[in-house]
Amino acid sequence: MSKQQQAELRKSVAPFANSDMKQSIWQLVNSLVPFFLLWFLAYQSLAVSYWLTIPILILAAGFVVRTFIIFHDCTHGSFFKNTKANRVVGTLTGIITHFAFDKWKRSHSIHHATSGNLDKRGTGDVWIMTVEEYANADKWERFKYRLYRNPIVMFGLGPILLFGWDNRVNRKGARSKERWNTHLITASIAVIYALLIWAIGLQAFLIIQLPILMISGSLGIWLFYVQHQFEDSYFENEEDWDFVKAAVDGSSYYQLPKVVQWLTGNIGYHHVHHLSPKVPNYHLEKTHEQTKPLQKVTTITLRSSLKAVQFRLYDETSKTFVSFREFKKNYKVKPTQKVPA
Repeated sequence: MSKQQQAELRKSVAPFANSDMKQSIWQLVNSLVPFFLLWFLAYQSLAVSYWLTIPILILAAGFVVRTFIIFHDCTHGSFFKNTKANRVVGTLTGIITHFAFDKWKRSHSIHHATSGNLDKRGTGDVWIMTVEEYANADKWERFKYRLYRNPIVMFGLGPILLFGWDNRVNRKGARSKERWNTHLITASIAVIYALLIWAIGLQAFLIIQLPILMISGSLGIWLFYVQHQFEDSYFENEEDWDFVKAAVDGSSYYQLPKVVQWLTGNIGYHHVHHLSPKVPNYHLEKTHEQTKPLQKVTTITLRSSLKAVQFRLYDETSKTFVSFREFKKNYKVKPTQKVPA
């Protein structure tokens, strides 16, 4: 894609990068009201049967993901035209989703500015090592990486670490505004938890809230993971890296069933979002459908996306992902080191 074509593509999506007050408010209503209602129904259903509670909790987790997309749009300043409105709603939805608004806003903006750049990895993204880096790493570093990339750890323990630690602790060097926002959200969560425990008891609270957090957290991590790690994904070193190519070729179109697409706030149109973060989630599908070049991006489905679990290392030579098994078979580590079993 030439520079002129890139400029034309960005120009063609610009009209969609405008929020609509009515649509934003309606999305808040149809996301938050069902979530609170489902939480209440889950509590009421405990008196009948936990088997009745389980599907309610799964659906409630889906609405947490949908609420996170609102939070996510607020961090981009795309949900409302007004900066203060984005900050207020972003902080409130951050309490519900357990994400620190200012902290995540910063790290996620870095992710957008560096996605697919092999020389600028490490902030706001999933840890990816290249084949060469892994081959030259010591045993401890390879062990940590294998542990991190283990599906049980990433999608099982990941939500616990994300909600319980990463979003609760400020980064070193964070400014006062960012630190206080993190503390405000954490304190608000603590107060709400205390009130709910006082109202319904610790056991009922844990039975409802923990599954919702774990399911929504796992789904969120999966969506973030799979939409940048797929066959033929885009990765380049700084000198060859290009923002538009990284957005269009390095972000997938995750073709999801309509109900799932709605619950996940159209985030499957990830290529559109990375090309223009100012496009609110409710305009992503329309942008994709009305911009022909965007329809040529890599499309993955629920079934094909499962392959991504095996994508562990990036081979800069073949420009593909390889599994640990493929690495052990086809590549070599330092002569004095062995690949962990």
